[in-house]
Amino acid sequence: MRDEHKPIVILLVDDDEEDRMLACDALAESRLSNEIYCATDGEDLMDYLHRRGKYAPPAEAPRPGLILLDLNMPKKDGREALLEIKSDPDLRQIPVVVLTTSKAEEDVYRSYDSGASSFISKPVTFDGLVELMKGLGRYWFEIVDLPSQEELRK
Repeated sequence: MRDEHKPIVILLVDDDEEDRMLACDALAESRLSNEIYCATDGEDLMDYLHRRGKYAPPAEAPRPGLILLDLNMPKKDGREALLEIKSDPDLRQIPVVVLTTSKAEEDVYRSYDSGASSFISKPVTFDGLVELMKGLGRYWFEIVDLPSQEELRK
């Protein structure tokens, strides 16, 4: 069981700065007390997860308990990053929720086939995003049992 007093770290991966800001604001508005870290594309995400470059100090890249991943990004897109995460024995236990503007049936299928825990199309309004974050918070942090941070580090 996870420590109820230490909220899980959320890693938000999106190349659009405004979308990252809105998602962080929506998380705060939804009253989730989780720490939120951001990565800007798939390469940045993998650097974060492997603690390379600017993420080398552990304080800069605490292990996430949940990744919110956009699909359409430059350099390495979310599809490639998801495959890489789920093929790595040290990372594959981390739940990945695809959070994207795509509604393409192929993206939904490929995301689940690649190991995504959920596929969610981004709402078009800020209020919709707040409601989404509240729902995500209830589901991932109140209902589901996730591995503890200590278990994830093993």
